[in-house]
Amino acid sequence: MSFDVQGRLHEIFDETQVSEKFRKREFVLEIPDGSYTQYAKFQLTQDKCGILDNYKTGDEVKVAFNLSGKPFTKNGTTMYFTNLQAWRVEHAGNAAQPQASGNPYAQQPVKSSSSFISDDMDNDLPF
Repeated sequence: MSFDVQGRLHEIFDETQVSEKFRKREFVLEIPDGSYTQYAKFQLTQDKCGILDNYKTGDEVKVAFNLSGKPFTKNGTTMYFTNLQAWRVEHAGNAAQPQASGNPYAQQPVKSSSSFISDDMDNDLPF
């Protein structure tokens, strides 16, 4: 699943070498959400770790990411982990220009048409 979100870089962590073949870099995005501000931690891996080299805390950015989750069972107890795997970070465009939110629940403008009801329609409804 691929999503995108816009916000301000709140914190950028150093790259971490997790194993001989795996490295990651995390960052926190401050996302305005009405009355509350959300802080979401994203992860960059492998060759994507250098993406943040040209950014600093406070920069307004747009992040493209994949959402993934995995179960982990230990001693009969299952825990679930969610990861926001960033794969692109770019400077946010002009705030005055509307951008697609990628939110399928966002309100769309309602189109009104007067052609739906005409004077010739039969108004004898059964109720």
